[in-house]
Order: sequence, then structure tokens, then C-alpha cells
Amino acid sequence: MDQYGISFNNRRVILVTDHRRESFGKDFEDICEGLKRIAKDNNDVQIIHSVHLNPDVQKPVRKILGALRNVYLIEPLDYFSFVWLMNRSYLILTDSGGIQEEAPSLGKPVLVMRKTAERPEGIEAGAAKLVRTSSKKIYKERMKLLTDDDKLYKSM
Repeated sequence: MDQYGISFNNRRVILVTDHRRESFGKDFEDICEGLKRIAKDNNDVQIIHSVHLNPDVQKPVRKILGALRNVYLIEPLDYFSFVWLMNRSYLILTDSGGIQEEAPSLGKPVLVMRKTAERPEGIEAGAAKLVRTSSKKIYKERMKLLTDDDKLYKSM
């Protein structure tokens, strides 16, 4: 276990942050369903979800993901701890503009869960991919990065 009580067990870490009001409701549930499918289909993956304190985020995340053994739901971390976790991650899934900018500097592919990207530079550069809030697209794009050869991963 690490300093946050998370046991990585040599699994690839998918770090998730999501908090945008535009996604509350059905879109947010779709995001969680995509994560649930990834967790169930991939025993070698550890999903760490930094859960925003807003009840509109807490409720669907805890309901859909709370019982999965390879999903850790954690409270938001301070900046330096979060950067450490980003650096430890294999892949980052977010709706945060700041993380879209910072994760590529650590060499981490980013899947953007927004209807439009507020930071299109990362997408244009190939370091990020817009997956919107569709559980099918989230699943499909993550699976490509988890199962394809290293070429796609390294290109991002």
C-alpha cells in the first residue's frame, strides 16, 4: 500500500476526475457505467477516482462504482499529492482543463470527458482524445489504450 492506503498490486492505474455541472445527471451516470465496464473487464487495472465533494457527483459515483474491488474512491487531494498520482498513472480520464494541460507534460495520455474540449491544443497535438460522456466511447477508447500495442499509447 502507498501513503494514501491504495494497493496498486502492479496494476495499471487509471486516474479519474470529473466534476463539471454540464455532465450532472444522465451524462454522469454514463461516465460511471463506462468506468464500471472497464473495471469489470480488466483485472489488471486499478481505477482511482478522485470524487468531487458535490453531492451530484458523490451519489452516482458511489452508487455505480462503490462496490467494485478494483475501484478506489478517494477524496480530492492537495496539488502535490495529485501530481504524484498523475505521474503514477497509466492513463488519465478527466473533464478538468488544468489536468488536460498538465498530464501530457508527465507523458500521460488523457481522455477528455466533455462535449467540447476547452483545451483543444492537447487534442490537436495527439496527447488527448475527446471521448465526451458516452459510456460506449469511454470504454472503446480506453480499451484501445489498454489492449493495443504500445504504438497508440506512446503516440499520445
